[in-house]
Amino acid sequence: MPDAEDVRRIALSLPDTTEKIAWSMPTFRVAGKMFATLPEDETSIAVRCPKEERDELALAEPGKFWIADHEAQFAWVRVRLTELEDEDELRDILADSWRQAAPARLLEAHPRLGLPPQG
Repeated sequence: MPDAEDVRRIALSLPDTTEKIAWSMPTFRVAGKMFATLPEDETSIAVRCPKEERDELALAEPGKFWIADHEAQFAWVRVRLTELEDEDELRDILADSWRQAAPARLLEAHPRLGLPPQG
């Protein structure tokens, strides 16, 4: 089961990512733009997610994904770390959020980052 240290290690392994404390919690940013946070007691993460996908995730797997009231108007979703299958699932979620925040130059430099293997 992934924990806060796994989140930190994986997030900081993504290109041009930095960690910054904001709102009294660790936040992770690519080129200065936030893509993940470790809120409250660090048992969950908040990541970028298009609203339509976010709503589908929260309905399909409410034990794993939920929408915090104060984030409902934004394209963010919460993920319970205890519900993740493994570190690979955490890596996929963080990489997907990273791609949504990364500038075009980084997306072009790392076109396959976090994408599923091509079979």
